[in-house]
Amino acid sequence: MDTLSALQSLGLELPSPAYIAGAIVFGLVGMAAYWHGKRAQQPRTRWWGVALMFYPYAVSRTWMLFAVGVALCAGLWLDMRRG
Repeated sequence: MDTLSALQSLGLELPSPAYIAGAIVFGLVGMAAYWHGKRAQQPRTRWWGVALMFYPYAVSRTWMLFAVGVALCAGLWLDMRRG
């Protein structure tokens, strides 16, 4: 039996290339935010970074990955702009 078809019969599917690219981009933005928050001693910025790094593990749909990622990036941007 083919491994891919065996996984699909169990209800598991491989993520799309767009999902993988989005998870990498948002993870890198989150890592940069975490490092910046750590260096500048800004705990809120660090938490925005942690959220951006780990939320793709809880989201399975590509459109939801991008919607939540853009919302978190907007929150991060507003928080950093506020000071």
